Amino acid sequence: QLQFVESGGGLVQPGGSLSLSCAASGFTLDYYAVGWFRQAPGKAREEVSCISSSGDSTAYADSVKGRLTISRDNAKNTVNLQMKSLKLEDTAVYYCAAYHGGQCGAMVSESSYNYPAPLLDWDYWGQGTQVTVSS
Repeated sequence: QLQFVESGGGLVQPGGSLSLSCAASGFTLDYYAVGWFRQAPGKAREEVSCISSSGDSTAYADSVKGRLTISRDNAKNTVNLQMKSLKLEDTAVYYCAAYHGGQCGAMVSESSYNYPAPLLDWDYWGQGTQVTVSS
């Protein structure tokens, strides 16, 4: 059974840190780029970070640059997202997704061409984990 499961979400105060993890089972992540997306209530799903299949290339949305760090461990079939200096506007459900192309493209957002069609390019999605930033 193919599964892609996120963990590590929770409640954190503004300025705090949180670490998310995404674990794949039933398939190997070795040949997939992996992205982290988020969706806040009433807002479109947007990509915040991506890492290539080899891990030698990463990308971040402007809104999270310098605050989020994506990494992967292909031996463990996992991808992690370290988040620091969290803001109220980071509150959202966070999803990981795998793309067979191996390389990261432009960050997907509501302003992407033909949105939400680019979301369909991603092969596997996790169920999401809630991150709430609140004082």
